[in-house]
Amino acid sequence: NENYNNNYIYIIRNTICSSFFLNNYVFVSESDLFGFKNNLNSKKSNSKKINKFIVESSSLVADDYVVHIDHGIGKYIGLQTIDVNSAPHDCLIISYLGGDKLYLPVENIEVISRYGSENTEIILDKLGSANWHIKKKKLKKNLENIANNLIKTAALRKQIPSTKININFDIYQDFNTRFPYELTDDQQQTLEEVFEDMSSGLPMDRLICGDVGFGKTEIALRSAFVSVMENKQVAIIVPTTLLSRQHLKTFTERFNGYPVKIDSLSRLNSLKDNKQNIENIKKGDIDIIIGTHALLNDKIEFKNLGLVIIDEEQHFGVKHKEKIKNKYPDIHLITMTATPIPRTLQMSLSGLRELSLISTPPIERLSVRTFIFPFDKITIKDAIIREHHRGGKIFFVSPRIKFISEIQLFLDTYLPEIKYLTIHGRMNSNELEENMQKFCEHGVDLLVSTNIIESGLDIPSANTIIVYKSEKFGLSQLYQLRGRVGRGNLRGYAYLTTNKYIDTKSRAYKRLEVMQTLEHLGASFNLASHDLDIRGGGNILGEEQSGHIKDVGYELYHEMLEEALSNAKGKTKDEYKPKWSPTLNLGIPILIPAKYINDLDVRISMYKRLGLIEEYDKLVDISNELINRFGDLPIEVSNLLEVIKLKILCKKLLIEKIEVGKKGLTIKFVENNFSKPEILIDFIYNNPEKIKLRPDHKLFFDANYFLTNNIIKDVKSILDKLLSFTT
Repeated sequence: NENYNNNYIYIIRNTICSSFFLNNYVFVSESDLFGFKNNLNSKKSNSKKINKFIVESSSLVADDYVVHIDHGIGKYIGLQTIDVNSAPHDCLIISYLGGDKLYLPVENIEVISRYGSENTEIILDKLGSANWHIKKKKLKKNLENIANNLIKTAALRKQIPSTKININFDIYQDFNTRFPYELTDDQQQTLEEVFEDMSSGLPMDRLICGDVGFGKTEIALRSAFVSVMENKQVAIIVPTTLLSRQHLKTFTERFNGYPVKIDSLSRLNSLKDNKQNIENIKKGDIDIIIGTHALLNDKIEFKNLGLVIIDEEQHFGVKHKEKIKNKYPDIHLITMTATPIPRTLQMSLSGLRELSLISTPPIERLSVRTFIFPFDKITIKDAIIREHHRGGKIFFVSPRIKFISEIQLFLDTYLPEIKYLTIHGRMNSNELEENMQKFCEHGVDLLVSTNIIESGLDIPSANTIIVYKSEKFGLSQLYQLRGRVGRGNLRGYAYLTTNKYIDTKSRAYKRLEVMQTLEHLGASFNLASHDLDIRGGGNILGEEQSGHIKDVGYELYHEMLEEALSNAKGKTKDEYKPKWSPTLNLGIPILIPAKYINDLDVRISMYKRLGLIEEYDKLVDISNELINRFGDLPIEVSNLLEVIKLKILCKKLLIEKIEVGKKGLTIKFVENNFSKPEILIDFIYNNPEKIKLRPDHKLFFDANYFLTNNIIKDVKSILDKLLSFTT
């Protein structure tokens, strides 16, 4: 711009990735100037984001088992519009033992949580039975013991001093410029949380949960860099030799030019090399060591270990992870996974471990299309030829080594022009590495393998995967396998083929159906939640994977554990409020009409979001979102939003139920308790004709008390009046 004066510094409100020269001007990016963006409220904001993500990932579909806070386990049948006081009202229908049905108003949807949809051994509760309350009381007592142990464990860990890692931002920024992409907001957020932990002087124990290909490795690279720059050794533990070799290549290329010694410990190395590396680790001659379970050997001794990174943590047992903490109690620990095992997820959600969530996909990443069908030679042949013609590579995965010969026979017979190689766990290390390298770098189109490829391999040119006899794989394995394709900017395709005679009602087929529903980007957390429902969270202090969670479902179990933790920490009832939901029968239409939002899943999701709102500001946000997405609000939706506002007031006043009839309005308080009873009594005394306290402790307002013909405005004016008594 000709108007710019060379003697001035200008600030441009725009985002640039890195600094550059243009027409005798120097453009300096914010990241080069300040190192990286600092967010003082990172923990708070990310905590809210994680909680929101967990809630939204717990989607509700027909025939799901659900848990009602007061009535126990039932089966969700669907959504139905019924007449309540001659006004249409959307209700969720929940079926209980003996065929009894509960009609739950949509504005009270938060009192139910999803139990799981795949467990055929679930026993429904009897509606109105005392058995559910007995079961909850027993569980509450057990959780008190767990909570006390958790508090002790956390307190002991906080007493252990750890090395404070100081970051030299000049060197760190130079290292960052080698990353050819811009970090996503979630990656940036996670890094800030990791660095805050590492500089706190206390041992870090953080779980990083991010979908396959969402950039967890970059977090590992940068965390390792700042640790090594402080003369601390870094150990990176992975489940497979192939992933170990890939990480070695990635880290070596990225650290090229820095005085950092990087090596590996795995069966792909010779015995002599492994023995030498063990000695070098002990002497401190290796800065970053990458290896498999061999790194957990008691013979391995580090000179100055500062950081341990466990990749694909779902492949490691409890003993493995506890062994590291016990042997090196003061080290910083990062565990990374796309599909956390139930126990790990539960520990993170319970506050025993810190959790960072990477749910934002890289720019231009497309979801992988998934198809499930009995193995068909023509369809598979077409899929392979199509991928070959667009220049991509193909994985053909077998669940067992013995089935590989069947795949090879198919390829030799129907696709002789396709070059392929085979890898599996029984091959010697040289042949395995050689075939993998040929597939990655040379003119080999297709790789036949077992699930040895499931962990972390990053080959951007691979965009089609065919899974043979996919019913023999577990849910997490299938998800990880599908994550091997579509890692570039091209659409990936996953063909999950089955036995021709598979029972479509079997658990194995149900797993495949779940895979098809988890097709969107970032679905790994849904999978983990689903896995949590199926398997249970287990005893978070021990090795069991099937704890009390089966009695009440995961979400309620977690809530009860939170309450027990709050009590163990000495919090008062005012600081922790257990879940309950005011019921309002106002005789007005309350629903989101199907003609306003056609998609049932979107409607249920919107009901769930509205049910969780506790602040007016959030309600305004959703109201604006509805108008932007679906148009002006119909009267039924406006009523729903107003009822949510009244619910917020009811929770402040501890009102359990409001019911409007022809004669007037009745209010029932939780446990018949009002915070300032003397003021309320004076109020009743001064209005004897219009307001009465009935023998059942319900507050009654005569119809003559109402000021307008608008029931919502009148109820709000009453609640505002009651609220004024409490302040």
